[in-house]
Amino acid sequence: MNNIELINFTELNLSEVKMVLKWRNNPDVRKWMYNQDEILLENHLAFIKSLKSKKDKLYFLVKKNNEYIGVIDFNNIKDQSLIMGIYTNPSIKGFGKILLENIINYSFDVLKVKKIFSEVFSENTKAYELYKKYNFIKTDIKIVNNKEVICMELKNENR
Repeated sequence: MNNIELINFTELNLSEVKMVLKWRNNPDVRKWMYNQDEILLENHLAFIKSLKSKKDKLYFLVKKNNEYIGVIDFNNIKDQSLIMGIYTNPSIKGFGKILLENIINYSFDVLKVKKIFSEVFSENTKAYELYKKYNFIKTDIKIVNNKEVICMELKNENR
């Protein structure tokens, strides 16, 4: 993708780490997370350190034209599938599409999986509609934190 840089969380400098933590703790981001507690810096640093030894997780800070636009992540990475995560810089709007396109391309072209799974709170209609535009299909519904979560998937051949 043009002018896009993916910076692995394990390579972030301290100011980038603090910026990502500030985004993650922003109420507009936190409300869509399974863990909605505010995260302490020491816990965030420990999490990033743990990523160095994890083979089934990748987290990236995304830059476009030298502007930090959001975070994408890949969890439970297996030969055939992974679970994606995404959140935008809460101080700017309109980058969800670019982040999702990077998730899709990285998942299928770099990680070579056949299927991407996503989970979204049903109240998060903006994210749900975006995923549908990119051919994610609803596969299930579950309850997390007493809220309905829509389980979705995208197969490589349907992108």
